[in-house]
Amino acid sequence: METVKAKETPRFGLLLKQWRQIRGKSQLDLALDASVSARHISFIESGRSLPSKEMIVTLATALNIPLREQNVLLNSAGFAALYGESKFDSDELRESRRALELILTKHEPYPAVVLNRQWDIISGNQAAQSFFGFLLDTEPAPNEQNVLRLMFKQSLARKYVSNWPDVAQALIARTYREALGGVPDLTTMAILSEVLSYPGVPENLRTPDLSKPLAPLVPVIFEKGNLRFNFSSLVTTLGTPQDVTLQELRVECFYPLDETTEKSMESYRRNASA
Repeated sequence: METVKAKETPRFGLLLKQWRQIRGKSQLDLALDASVSARHISFIESGRSLPSKEMIVTLATALNIPLREQNVLLNSAGFAALYGESKFDSDELRESRRALELILTKHEPYPAVVLNRQWDIISGNQAAQSFFGFLLDTEPAPNEQNVLRLMFKQSLARKYVSNWPDVAQALIARTYREALGGVPDLTTMAILSEVLSYPGVPENLRTPDLSKPLAPLVPVIFEKGNLRFNFSSLVTTLGTPQDVTLQELRVECFYPLDETTEKSMESYRRNASA
């Protein structure tokens, strides 16, 4: 039978308070969302009450805390982690990979990729490999597989994005927001710091405005030679995952916004196959 280590509870109370403040909730707000009393929340945060495993999950769910951080909360209160973290290429995620591959395949002939929490491209459809290879003059795809570096390094995709300031702002805002949500690790934050130091990156991107909600669709305009590609970028996550790795995956799909883009796609594909 699992037991709670009372001496570690104050750390749990501190973490719970931090998450409550990150989410902008009062003790009363959290109590109402979790269907408990505000007094009980106060006692848990101060260490006067010991939370059960079920209560921790209830509070974490009410605060929409990522699975990775829920494991941290459980550990801080003396419980074992509840959610596993499988490698993307593991047998445990075989069916999930098949579902993701189906999404990528069905999105042809337009680019779609799967990203991990560090913004590395871990899978992509043929259209993504071909299109970004075309932009960067590589075959079949660029060696650099991190989206942050691809979009911020002047020698890579950045020079082909005509609305780069808007795209960069949206990308950085998402990364910062996820940092506040506890998702990125030290590696992600190091990459973020790196790309913000690249030449030509505006100072204002270091302190983005997080008061505005993230747009579900971000226009991205690529131009190379006489071809123009007006895409909207839609980033989605997996619903109700029970694995840390799956929760942290993102699927980014590019949709053509106009007939010009469809014709440009046909033109570059025709030239690529010639």
